[in-house]
Amino acid sequence: MSEKAYRPRREDFRRFYTLGTRWGDHDSYGHVQNVVYYSFFDSAISQFLVEQGTLDIDSSPVIGLIVESSCTFFSSITFPDQVTVGLRIAHLGSSSARYELGIFRNDEAEVSALGYVVYVYVDRASNKSTAIPELVRAELRKLTD
Repeated sequence: MSEKAYRPRREDFRRFYTLGTRWGDHDSYGHVQNVVYYSFFDSAISQFLVEQGTLDIDSSPVIGLIVESSCTFFSSITFPDQVTVGLRIAHLGSSSARYELGIFRNDEAEVSALGYVVYVYVDRASNKSTAIPELVRAELRKLTD
């Protein structure tokens, strides 16, 4: 018998964003499609970076590119549920950051899904890896444990 995977709780995350599900998000099985969870991840991370003034989508000279991602599903979400995405930084390297994201259904305390996204920061013009700018690093530190 395998051990049940740990399900983080809301208090395990540092920042939160609430998103609504849409009618077209669910599939014929009646739950939100797996690919939509990755959209939730991307929306929360991008919103955080824009709010902090660390990302100008059109002109930032250094941008983060996703090089790895994963998601573990614990329970279903469906329309018209509200989704809260919790963010935290699990690892902050010189040119990369690993975001961990919890997807919470309505007011539930435990995640419905747990994912991670690894960003590598690159120079927009050359697409070559570069150090995370200090302004970005300072904001990302706010999401660490």
